[in-house]
Amino acid sequence: MRTVDRNAARVLLVDAAGRVLLLRWVHAGAPERGAWWITPGGGLDEGEAYPEGAVRELFEETGLRLTAADLTGPVFERDTDTEIDGMRYRQHEVFFLGRVGAHEVDTTGFTALEVASITDHRWWTLPELESTEERISPRELPDLLRAAAC
Repeated sequence: MRTVDRNAARVLLVDAAGRVLLLRWVHAGAPERGAWWITPGGGLDEGEAYPEGAVRELFEETGLRLTAADLTGPVFERDTDTEIDGMRYRQHEVFFLGRVGAHEVDTTGFTALEVASITDHRWWTLPELESTEERISPRELPDLLRAAAC
């Protein structure tokens, strides 16, 4: 399997009720690997800065248009390995905080891979995140939200 190094930007999108938006990701080619809930975001385009990548990905995956100035952060960074569509990615992820009063998610901007892999979206409260048995990424999400005083 080929390995690709890439940088990615992600957004902790929090609404006025303090809930965070997560997308349910399932490997389209290997659903037996299970599902997990992830924040909106993804790989940066060539020459793209993290904040600009974060707002682009947020728009593509949710229909919400923010600007880089609307984001706080970075609030978290990590290195992770993941397999997507038969490729292994060594990924450096930078997370930003975005706030919105309310938002109705629009998925019409999904790529073909996202259409095949993102099966649901949901606004989660902190108590729901802390008590769920479902896989959440990043695992530190409850601590990040507490630090952001959501």
